[in-house]
Amino acid sequence: MTAADGPPPPAGVPRDYDSDPGRYRLGRQLARVHTTVDLYNRVAQLLAELGAGTVLDVGCADGALRAALAAPAPWLVGLDTSHTLLRDHPSPAVQADAARLPVRDRAVDAITALNVLYHLPDPLPAVREARRVLRVGGHLLAATVARTDSPELAAYWTRPATSFDAEDAPRLIAQVFESVTVFRWDAPLVTLPDATAIRDYLVVRQVPIAVARAAADGLRAPLVVTKRGALIVAGRGR
Repeated sequence: MTAADGPPPPAGVPRDYDSDPGRYRLGRQLARVHTTVDLYNRVAQLLAELGAGTVLDVGCADGALRAALAAPAPWLVGLDTSHTLLRDHPSPAVQADAARLPVRDRAVDAITALNVLYHLPDPLPAVREARRVLRVGGHLLAATVARTDSPELAAYWTRPATSFDAEDAPRLIAQVFESVTVFRWDAPLVTLPDATAIRDYLVVRQVPIAVARAAADGLRAPLVVTKRGALIVAGRGR
């Protein structure tokens, strides 16, 4: 590559959910205990407001969204590439890829893709697949993280640019969907009470354990962390 070619496009975030499922589960535990606003509860509320009766949860993992749904809950099918996490997801659930959904055209009311599309080197085929299987009037709800997330930890970790960041994701989805609404957050939503929580927060973000321990020793607890990201709600108009 020459200088005239410019920088390479952002890559997808590597997946380690089968090789290291404990990292994901530690992240969910930290979020449940130390975060003041839960993304899955917010998405469950939006699904109810949209009147979604059938939901395909792409990147469902072990069922965090399913657990957040209030009765009467929509009929939800979980979909993930990780066979390890799918074992803990309530039925129905299927192992499949977001870019090749095993679903017929115009079959579901809503598709959720929460903190998952940044794993794909090119998320656009998955966004097109989502539109294909949505009924007319259906919605895609996709969440992602900003590149400037957790600035209080910038001395030890900064989030690399990915293929589906909060800064660019709405424009990408607008290439496929007729209507796009963006809910952004930029607020102190996490409080890490002690050095162990600081270390674990960084380990979840794939920071080497030695660096995470150094951060835990160097930062004063409790540490309030600013979360930045976006939830994109896209509607199929025809």
